[in-house]
Amino acid sequence: MSFDSGAYREASLRNWEEAASGWARRQDLLRELGAPVSHWMLDAVEPQPGERVLELAAGLGETGMLAAELVAPMGGVIISDQAEAMLEGARARAAALGLNNVEFQVLNAEWIDLPLASVDAVLCRWGYMLMADPGAALTETRRVLRPGGRAALAVWDAIEKNPWALLPGQELIERGLGSPPQGAMPGPFALASSEALGALLEQSGFTDVRIEALDLVRSHASFDELWDSTLDLSRNFHDAVLERPAAEIEEIRASLAERFAPFTSPGGTLRIPGRTLLASAGA
Repeated sequence: MSFDSGAYREASLRNWEEAASGWARRQDLLRELGAPVSHWMLDAVEPQPGERVLELAAGLGETGMLAAELVAPMGGVIISDQAEAMLEGARARAAALGLNNVEFQVLNAEWIDLPLASVDAVLCRWGYMLMADPGAALTETRRVLRPGGRAALAVWDAIEKNPWALLPGQELIERGLGSPPQGAMPGPFALASSEALGALLEQSGFTDVRIEALDLVRSHASFDELWDSTLDLSRNFHDAVLERPAAEIEEIRASLAERFAPFTSPGGTLRIPGRTLLASAGA
């Protein structure tokens, strides 16, 4: 199957603009899930007071805002995303935190509109695997880093290690409402290989590449919360499910509850495992 990168980029931008409100509603869940990842990334790049940090595909900007506290008072952070609606959510969060050393830019990571060697560190949590050309994005990341600069990123490990995504995907595929990932197509699990990720970083000009896996837990107070969160956070699941008749939506919901039953406690809370790959590298 041929890959139309231009059409993919247009659809991706549209989807993220539409998804931003759901991500804002679930920002507490995302912050809790992503906190260990963000802290690993910050430990890897060690932002220093006075430095300039860029966060790519930032979404609501949680990692960049943590970096902003570390580089203050003279340093600053650029929180960027291709979707203006995502940055609106990030601006609201920064205002609530009282941050005054953060700026926001609409940027596509495959062609970063910043000068050569203009930042000290780049962060990207769960972004590169969704890009049409992650190699181009990493090459651009390397270009904007100053000599001796550092990058840290996260991508999801294999889907089998992430049942929060595997089980809804299986439900859709078995009902003919979705299809398995196609080869090297962009997607949440497109870079789920330490070897391939390391090779891509080196091909993009990075050195001292380090890659680790980190186990995570996605917690929900109930299946109802998991269901609503999945509709908010996964545009593909949202669109595939909600276009079906009401009776079929209830069937999908009941079937998915059964699939997640092994992760449900007697009190109804869910603890769903996940695994991410983390990488750091030098410029």
